[in-house]
Amino acid sequence: MSRGGGKGPSLKDKLDGNELDLSLCDLNEVPVRELAALPKATVLDLSCNNLVSLPSDFCSLMHLVKLDLSKNRLQQLPLDFGRLVNLQHLDLLNNRLVTLPVSFAQLKNLKWLDLKDNPLDPVLAKVAGDCLDEKQCKQAAVKVLQHMKAIQSEQDRQRQRKLQAEREMEKKREAEQRAKEAQERELRKREKAEEKERRRREYDAQKAAKREVEKKTKKETVQTRKPASSSRAPQPPRHKASWSRSVLRVLLLVLLCLLCALATCKLTELRHQPLCVSVNTLYEDVVAALQNHKTLQNMLQQNSQQ
Repeated sequence: MSRGGGKGPSLKDKLDGNELDLSLCDLNEVPVRELAALPKATVLDLSCNNLVSLPSDFCSLMHLVKLDLSKNRLQQLPLDFGRLVNLQHLDLLNNRLVTLPVSFAQLKNLKWLDLKDNPLDPVLAKVAGDCLDEKQCKQAAVKVLQHMKAIQSEQDRQRQRKLQAEREMEKKREAEQRAKEAQERELRKREKAEEKERRRREYDAQKAAKREVEKKTKKETVQTRKPASSSRAPQPPRHKASWSRSVLRVLLLVLLCLLCALATCKLTELRHQPLCVSVNTLYEDVVAALQNHKTLQNMLQQNSQQ
């Protein structure tokens, strides 16, 4: 077999029932593709080779029941090593392993485990024990599985706590964002209200100024019209004087008519008419009264002089 791994025919030649022995073949790599073509090979011996690592597709060999990787130079196992769920017997003696992948806890059918002669983490080394006989190796399988399950549970809890913390942080950020948006909305609402109040005050001020201007204009108009009204104030006396003159004219007209009638009754043939007789009689009575009145005035005047 070559250093890179044997080809199909050579692997089949090495297959004995369900056992495939590839030990002491100076392998640097695992021929995973050829092994996958041999699902009957449930027991695989890869011990005493030069394997430093296992490829990730090695974990697709889920048909393996017994696996011997002892006396290689493995520094770590693939992260999804737990996919080999049918594995019951695992020999990792004399490698360079420090820890095991957390998925190791999924090897629920593992009954036998040997981790001797590896630079294991002190906690893992104490859990694995010495594996000096069949019983100890079986106990190592049980204890290591329990230990890895505990680690897996703790990691799951940490992952859940981290996820919960991230969710809470996300909720907190969302709450802060909502609070910020609400604050911004409130600020915009307050600014809008203040702007509206400012515009209302400006409107009221403009209205007040307009009323004041109108009031002032009206006052000036009234003051401007006042002299004209003052000049018209004497109109009532003038009207009164006009009425008095009209009355005087009427009286003069009546007096003139009376004089004309008196003259007619005195100087014309109409003086013998009853109306003219009455007029003449009235005229004579008035004249006599006036004479008597004048005589009385003279007497009073004389008395006052004495």
